[in-house]
Amino acid sequence: MSNLELAPSVMRFYGETVNEDSRLRSSADGRMELVRTQELLRRFLPPAPARVLDVGGGTGIHAEWLVKDGYDVALVDPVPRHVEAASAVCPSAVGDARDLSELSDSFDVVQLLGPLYHLPDPADRHRALTEAFRVARPGGLVAAAAINRYASLFEHVTYAHLHTDRIHDSVSKILETAVYDGTRGFTLSYFHRAEELVAELVAVGLTDVQVFGIEGPAWSLVKTAEQQPGEGPTDELLASAMDAARLAEPYPELLAASSHLLAVGRVPAGTDDWH
Repeated sequence: MSNLELAPSVMRFYGETVNEDSRLRSSADGRMELVRTQELLRRFLPPAPARVLDVGGGTGIHAEWLVKDGYDVALVDPVPRHVEAASAVCPSAVGDARDLSELSDSFDVVQLLGPLYHLPDPADRHRALTEAFRVARPGGLVAAAAINRYASLFEHVTYAHLHTDRIHDSVSKILETAVYDGTRGFTLSYFHRAEELVAELVAVGLTDVQVFGIEGPAWSLVKTAEQQPGEGPTDELLASAMDAARLAEPYPELLAASSHLLAVGRVPAGTDDWH
């Protein structure tokens, strides 16, 4: 493990405050995120039992379904509480996405489904993606998730408080700077535009890069239904929102309306000298 440190607000948020596992399993938009992430990754994953490194893999919620699918998964996360939980799913270790201890060319797939969220410095994101490139085999897959630049705009409408001065000002600052400082509620975080995420993967040498809106353009309608009094979103509304995400895929202008983005790229074959 490196001597790099994450921002204290990030460590507190995940180490003491929030249970990321329950967010993805219980909230309506979290369930959409989980199912769509599985759906998208399964299009690109090599056949099992390929080796997968889950960088910033949290409590192992993605490692769990990958293991069930037959993959040989190892997990790295900076939060000891996460690593302890994930150890029940697969071999897990405390580590930093920017300085991996894994050998070069040792995994068929490297996924970063969280690290880029909390690295506002572009040099740190470049370093994390460079490390993913390094440990992936030539011809291997790198998948990286990001929070969409405009996600907070949609999300705070669902809570019906975007119009209040404090939230309006906070969201306005995120839209202007792409960074949330982590002073209240959520933690220090970075918000990507789709073309920026693609460019970051291309910059480290990945090819055939594609980007997808994970939840698609209708996720905030589902979240709004969950926030309002009553029984929450119906199965029909969830099914329609998931279908909207799939229908939106060929239309890059709709990427801006998704809550999260997923980019995938390949390590060029025969590039051992790059590592």
